[in-house]
Amino acid sequence: GGGGEEGGGGGGNHHGTANNNNNHNHNLSTSSTVNYNNNNNNNNPSFCPPPPPPPFHAPSSTAATAASSNTISPSFLASAAFSSSSASTSNDAQPVSLDEVYRVRLAMLKREDDLLRDEEEILMKERIRHVRNLKMFRDQDCSRFGKNLALPPPPSRPSYVLGNLIGKGGFSEVFRAYDLEGHRHVVVKIHELCPTWPEGKKQNYVKHAVREYDIHKGLRHPAIVQCMDVLEIDLNAFATVLEMCEGGDLDSILREHRVLPEREARVIMQQIFSGLSYMAQRRVIHYDLKPANIMFDLSGQAKITDFGLSKISAEGATQEGMELTSPGAGTYWFLPPEAFQERGARISNKVDVWSCGVILFLMLFGRKPFGEGLSQEALAQQHRSLASSRERREVEFPAKPAVSAEAREFIRRCLIWNQEDRPDVLAAAQDPFLAGAGKK
Repeated sequence: GGGGEEGGGGGGNHHGTANNNNNHNHNLSTSSTVNYNNNNNNNNPSFCPPPPPPPFHAPSSTAATAASSNTISPSFLASAAFSSSSASTSNDAQPVSLDEVYRVRLAMLKREDDLLRDEEEILMKERIRHVRNLKMFRDQDCSRFGKNLALPPPPSRPSYVLGNLIGKGGFSEVFRAYDLEGHRHVVVKIHELCPTWPEGKKQNYVKHAVREYDIHKGLRHPAIVQCMDVLEIDLNAFATVLEMCEGGDLDSILREHRVLPEREARVIMQQIFSGLSYMAQRRVIHYDLKPANIMFDLSGQAKITDFGLSKISAEGATQEGMELTSPGAGTYWFLPPEAFQERGARISNKVDVWSCGVILFLMLFGRKPFGEGLSQEALAQQHRSLASSRERREVEFPAKPAVSAEAREFIRRCLIWNQEDRPDVLAAAQDPFLAGAGKK
């Protein structure tokens, strides 16, 4: 009825003007066309009925489904349309389902996500380096030993010129420097005494630093950073001159790469034990081995440095060890259980063997075998508790990455809880894992 009335109104518009046929609205329904013809056939022989509306074509199932979904992005619709048009070119091809489109798109998004994660990791590494350099610049601005300072100070003839600050400790600063006589780059480590310290504390610090220098200066080995000179700056400061290692330290390398291939880790450990064996023959215990104290030259040679906590055992005391006079000194994650016992416990170079086991575990798996996530104090408390209960801990290996059985067994030997059962430096240096340093 409503359609008929609308059609009749349309017929009235054409009753007196036959020339306007072509401008007629084509959206009229079939019923309105019939009514219009009935009203005008007899009065206007030149009248031409309007053409019927275009036939309705139902959309394909894929397009209809896509159009009905509010969650499909234009990229999905484009993919679906492309798939449908491609499928229609062949009589044998089947239309691509929307599920398949989703799977393809999901795989593409996963690849994009992986690329973004890799880029984020690179940016985070750059951020860490930038923050470290920024802190170093600020420390250098606050240092009273500025760049281009000549050492020793006048009236002595200068032998070294300081460059940029490259490291800072609790009571020391490390500068890149140039040796004016040897014509080479060196490292100058400046030890500074706090002016407000009591005289007794100052004397103890100087005694400790001189002892470090006396031990270090007598060591000449490719796997040990060479100590070249010692200088007095003023009443509250003196400096030691060390070999420059342009390759950085192991700690920085692990921060950037997290893990190393087993072959590289094996070579580094073989070089470290070469230096430790040399030290063992001279009864020197390093006592503070950790990644930050392993340096590299430009050829990749590993070199042990920082003998601030090193000890010399008495002659003939290699087997029974020496008395521990500073329990807990050092970096706790790399110290063995005996280092946390009460004063009077016996130690030997097996302390360094334990430290090497922790370093190798860290190089291969990217985390520490014991105390991962714990603070130094919490780890120390844990070690003291285990020592008093005589409980023993076994190292547990992650499933990934895969490492050789030789590497696992070497780590187990280095990390034997009871030092009496742990090999010393010379015995560990003969382990099959280190003997195969040239293997893949």
